[in-house]
Amino acid sequence: MHCVVVYDIPDDRVRARVADVCLDYGLERIQFSAFQGSLEPAYQEELLLKAKKKVGNKEANIQVFSICEKDWDKRLVWIQKAKQKKE
Repeated sequence: MHCVVVYDIPDDRVRARVADVCLDYGLERIQFSAFQGSLEPAYQEELLLKAKKKVGNKEANIQVFSICEKDWDKRLVWIQKAKQKKE
């Protein structure tokens, strides 16, 4: 099952630790504080528990959204890379 993980964490170190947890689960960064990928529900819960441990008592808002295959296939994506400057 696909999922999107988004978070708002003011502390830079804690934010980096949570990003590392997402990367450890094979998720792909799609924004500075957003990841996406395929994870079974049990692993989504496990990821959230590990992220909560990394946060400790610091301020954080972490949300994991499960998205079924049908809805995932309907998603709209537009990515534009910066143009290279000619020298």
